[in-house]
Amino acid sequence: MSFTIAIIGRPNVGKSTLFNRLVGQKLALVDHEPGVTRDRREGEARLGDLEFTVIDTAGLDEGARGSLTARMQEQTETAIALADALMFVIDARAGLTPNDRAFADFARRADKPVILVANKAEGKHGEVGAMESYALGLGDPIEVSAEHGEGLSDLYDAVRALMPEPIDEEDQASDDDTAEDFSKRPIRVAIVGRPNAGKSTLINHLLGEERLLTSPEAGTTRDSISVDIKWKDRDFRVFDTAGLRRRARIEEKLEKLSVADALRAVRFAEVVVLVIDAQNKFEEQDLRIADLIEREGRALVIAVNKWDLMAAKPGQISALRTEADHWLPQVKGMPVVAVSGLMGEGIDRLMSAIEQAYAVWNKRVPTAALNRWFEQAVGANPPPAVAGRRLKLNYITQTKARPPSFVLFCSRADAVPQSYLRYLINSLREAFDLPGTPVRITLREKANPFAHKRKRPS
Repeated sequence: MSFTIAIIGRPNVGKSTLFNRLVGQKLALVDHEPGVTRDRREGEARLGDLEFTVIDTAGLDEGARGSLTARMQEQTETAIALADALMFVIDARAGLTPNDRAFADFARRADKPVILVANKAEGKHGEVGAMESYALGLGDPIEVSAEHGEGLSDLYDAVRALMPEPIDEEDQASDDDTAEDFSKRPIRVAIVGRPNAGKSTLINHLLGEERLLTSPEAGTTRDSISVDIKWKDRDFRVFDTAGLRRRARIEEKLEKLSVADALRAVRFAEVVVLVIDAQNKFEEQDLRIADLIEREGRALVIAVNKWDLMAAKPGQISALRTEADHWLPQVKGMPVVAVSGLMGEGIDRLMSAIEQAYAVWNKRVPTAALNRWFEQAVGANPPPAVAGRRLKLNYITQTKARPPSFVLFCSRADAVPQSYLRYLINSLREAFDLPGTPVRITLREKANPFAHKRKRPS
């Protein structure tokens, strides 16, 4: 069973920097502005030969009941309850503050082992603050610099002393024999959209708990937070992301970091759910995000959220699908699902659409069937002559799935019109039931067997 450590402390003491150092990559957003982290975030940490789960949390702070600050602290309290041990982090350069003392009492009441970490202890400026931390009564402080990687050997010793004994090799071997089949691994799903489209509310309903912070204020989500969901015996890893605004409107450095994190989540996802507001459908930014998803080659599902606010009219769903195909012809036939994250309407249909989109994204077309289609498609609509010369299309083959990608061998690849490629892609979609997923056709010139022969001199 995995050992879990929650990193806690007041805002801006370097908790997210320490989290990134332990997981070995920049997963959590880091900035000099306090209060960057809002939701709790989990990662698989490695410290020497030790492997454990680490949870990054929002800075412990006081706030009015029901406020965003108070709900951030509730997330931190949940992380503490889930953890086997705590890393209480202070800023060694700033020294002890009244908040440090108050939250040290909070950590003691959790009745869990606590590792006191004096961060930013590089150089002489951190020595005084580290010495002051003895007054907290949480044991000897571990002086580290998460930014520069200093003091990690001492941190290793402290963590090692708390962790259970490693599993015997024989037991580990038996676990490997029963390891989960690769085909059953979780489907990676990124939830994206404009700010305040209801992404976090939708995920909370999927989980059945208030796992992610929500607020009427746009921009509540900053980090891309992953959560695991099980639906009808299928596992999903769902990433909540920050709202994506037009680049011209992004001014703050922190929002730029949040957007970059969201884009990274899209690139590592397999299916991307674009959440749009039912009251403001298919705005320019929605179309830009959908185009980005198609360019990245991810399977796309459109979730029209806040459907409970719309007046019921016959034929609304059909009209939605027609409108989606009109605005997004490059992914024609993508699943469009009307949902309400607040009321839980359409959730089953959405999860089913994600699973179907994933299956299409992984689809391979049999070579014989592909060749028959190719002959019929070219025969029904031959490629146009360019500059008075006929284009010869030889054959096509599928090179990979995820998304379905094909190579078309032909003469004069640079002369094939884009309009003819679109015709072939649309014909492929219809013939082999590939709705909504990106389809790639790469042109490649067939080698000329006579190119090496020189003409005889006359």
